[in-house]
Amino acid sequence: MSWTLLGIFFGLSLLGVPLAVSLGLAATATLFLYDLPVSIVSQAMFNAMNSFLLVAVPLFILAGAVMERGGVSDRIFAAANAVVGRWRGGLGQVNIIASMIFGGISGSSVADVSGLGPLEIKAMTDHKYPRPYAAAMTMITATMASVIPPSILMVIAAATAGQSIGASLAGGLGPAVLMGVAFMVLNYWICVRNGYGMLSILSLRQAARLVLVAIPALGAPVIILGGMFTGFVTPTEAAGLAVLYTLAVGAFFYREVKWGELPKMLIRTGITTGTILFIAMSAAAATYIFTIDGLPIRVSRAILSLSDDPTMVLLLMGIIFVVVGMFMDIVAAILILAPVLMPTVAATGIHPIHFVVFLVTALSLGLATPPVGVCLFATANVSGLSVEQIARAAIPFYLIMLGVLVALAAFPSITLLPALALT
Repeated sequence: MSWTLLGIFFGLSLLGVPLAVSLGLAATATLFLYDLPVSIVSQAMFNAMNSFLLVAVPLFILAGAVMERGGVSDRIFAAANAVVGRWRGGLGQVNIIASMIFGGISGSSVADVSGLGPLEIKAMTDHKYPRPYAAAMTMITATMASVIPPSILMVIAAATAGQSIGASLAGGLGPAVLMGVAFMVLNYWICVRNGYGMLSILSLRQAARLVLVAIPALGAPVIILGGMFTGFVTPTEAAGLAVLYTLAVGAFFYREVKWGELPKMLIRTGITTGTILFIAMSAAAATYIFTIDGLPIRVSRAILSLSDDPTMVLLLMGIIFVVVGMFMDIVAAILILAPVLMPTVAATGIHPIHFVVFLVTALSLGLATPPVGVCLFATANVSGLSVEQIARAAIPFYLIMLGVLVALAAFPSITLLPALALT
C-alpha cells in the first residue's frame, strides 16, 4: 500500500500537480484500491486540522504580513546597521542579525525574504557588495527564521510528532544561534578575502537615534519569546500577541499600516494557511495508510540494520531530510516523515525534541536549494537574478549549513540545553 501511494504521489508531482493535491489523490486512490475504511480516514483528516496548537500558524503568518507593511523590518535593519555596519563585511552581518530578529517575530523564512530582502539586497549592492552575494546571503539567512523561535515549521513538526511545542521552539534557539555565528564568521572571511563592501560609518548620535527609533520593533521578540518561555502565555497565545503587538507598532507608532490594507493581509494569510491545512489533511490520510501498512516499523528496521548509534542514525536521517527537502514542500515533508520515523527515534534513544529540531533544521536547507526551494525563488524574484546565479553564490553557505547539521547530530546538548532550560 505504501509503495502504491508513494508511486502515485510522485507520478502526479512529476506531471506538475500541486503537492497537496497529489498527496490527497494518491491517498484517496490507495484507499479505494485496497478497500480501506474511508470514514476512519476522514476523521483523521478532520483531526489534523482541528488543533488549537495549529492556530498559531495563521497568527504568525499574519504577524509577518503586518511587519512587511508596518515599517518594522526597515527599523530592524537600520538598528542592526547602526551597531555592526562600521566593520568590514558589516552589512552582511546586518543581514544576519536582522534576519534573526525578524524571524524571532514572524517565524517565517518566506516572510523574511519578502519583508527584508529588497532592503538588504539594495543596501548591500549600494555599498559595493556583488549582487549575487547579497542575494545569496539574504536567502540563506532567511532559513534561520524556520529554526529560531517562534518558527512556524517547528510548531507544525512538534504537533505532528506529538511533542511539546514550547520545548521544540526553545530547542531551535541553539541551532539558530550556531547558524548565525557560523554565517557571520564565513561572511567576515569572504569579505576580507575579496574586499567586499564599503564601511558604513555613522556618528554616535546617528546610531543612537536609529536604535531608539527601532526599540518598539526590537521589543517584539523580547515580549513574545519572553512571555512564551516564562510560561505566561502558550505558543498559540504568543502568536496572537505577535499580531496585536506588530499591528499596534505599525499602525500607531510608525503609522505605516493602513487599515484599508488589513483585509488584503487577512486574505493572503487565509490562502497560505489553507494551503498548509490542505497538506496536513492529505498527510493525515497518507500517515494512516503508512501506519496500517507497517511502513514506520520497516523503515526503523532498515535504518537500525545499518547502525544503532544515535549520532549515526541522525546523520543517516539528515541525508534523507536534505535530499527530500530539495524536492518536496517542507510542510508536506514534515507531515510525512515525522510519523514514519518516530519509531526509529524511540528505538535508538534519540530525544524526541532533538529529533524534531534536527528534522526542521535539515529540511530548512531545502528552502534555499534547487529545484523547489521557495526562498530561492522568492529571492530571485526580489533580486532580479536567476536561480542559478544565486545558488552558485550560496555554495559556501550550503556547506556551513551541512556542518551545522553534523554538529547537531553529534552534540544533542546544542538543542536540549535551551529546550530543558527554557521550558
